[in-house]
Amino acid sequence: MFDFDMLGLAPTLLSALKRAGLTQPTPIQNQAIPLALQGHDVLGLAQTGTGKTLAFGLPLVDHLLAEPGKPAPRTVKALILAPTRELVNQIADSLRILTAGTKVRVVTVVGGQSINKQIEVLSRGNDILVATPGRLIDLMDRGAVNLSSVRHLVLDEADQMLDLGFIHALRKIAPRLGTPRQTMLFSATMPKQMEELSRAYLKDPRRVQVSPPGKAADKITQSVHFIDRARKPDMLREILARDLGALTLVFSRTKHGAEKLMKDLVADGFNAASIHGNKSQGQRDRAIKAFRDGTVTILVATDVAARGIDIPGVAYVINYDLPEVPDNYVHRIGRTARAGREGEAIAFCTPDEADQLRDIQKLMKIEIPVASGRVPVFGTDKPARRPGPKQHRGPKPGAVAGEKPAANSNRRRQRRRRAA
Repeated sequence: MFDFDMLGLAPTLLSALKRAGLTQPTPIQNQAIPLALQGHDVLGLAQTGTGKTLAFGLPLVDHLLAEPGKPAPRTVKALILAPTRELVNQIADSLRILTAGTKVRVVTVVGGQSINKQIEVLSRGNDILVATPGRLIDLMDRGAVNLSSVRHLVLDEADQMLDLGFIHALRKIAPRLGTPRQTMLFSATMPKQMEELSRAYLKDPRRVQVSPPGKAADKITQSVHFIDRARKPDMLREILARDLGALTLVFSRTKHGAEKLMKDLVADGFNAASIHGNKSQGQRDRAIKAFRDGTVTILVATDVAARGIDIPGVAYVINYDLPEVPDNYVHRIGRTARAGREGEAIAFCTPDEADQLRDIQKLMKIEIPVASGRVPVFGTDKPARRPGPKQHRGPKPGAVAGEKPAANSNRRRQRRRRAA
């Protein structure tokens, strides 16, 4: 077992880690930090809850401590992009623990907050900017920030950014960044687009991986209940009543569904709150704080809103609705069993969600243990998969040979963004 003081970090950082009670790096930190300190681009793959933030945060701050000089007005030295407001705030909080007592300044810009205040903060010049892509582009368009001094770029939860269509934002941001620069990309899963992204923005990257993409944390106990949709509310209440004091994260597919479910639970006497895209930033921050403090024990959330939740005490994750994207199941259940703790992930599966469960199990290369209900028959050779009289092996009439049919994937992505 290695200690942080064996990784070559600056004494200032080692002192900050000791104050935080951190002495031993996680596997992803142990592999990524030495490579990043040497200046290599890094492609890091690890499930959520394994310490990816410090894996890029420690070497990033170490580099900045070794680069004296105050940033010029409206410039930044390092840029970290993350898909959600909550994750941006989580990253910034972790970095501020490392930079306490130093001259390294960490600021954030996200949607849902006063853009004029953000313009004022950026005007002073900063060392590390943590941002959501959309708000950053708004500020770039207003001339509020100059990224030509950026020498360190971090893409965190990059797979989620791709899923939300942020690749277009990245294409606008990347040409404005300084060169040469170090780029680090961290993700829990590795879809095909991620390979393309790494080739486009990373130079000869060192790949570090502590578990296969799509694999959940070892200490998560998983189970699935096969039930009719009408039975979901009663089943949820039965499970919640077994351990009322435990922190439980419940995932709903849509914003409307999350809000309705939360209100129904509160009406039944449960201590619940919700976070989703229709909530203001202040409402989301207060709900997460109450959940972290334990004053709220049940948090109903959508995928995007919950991506930034890093609360070690979450005991249960309940998939009230299965996600449309299999990778999101891995992200969801990764909200429990964090920082070496144990956790339980429970899924509900209705007959119309059977295909989604099959895709999740295929991705994870496991069969989730059945807790109750009748297991559906998952056919691997359905007639619908075989070309028939109404199906075409080649392009549809009017299509260009070799051209990818992107419309359906675009529509699915738009549905997921609306649902969040």
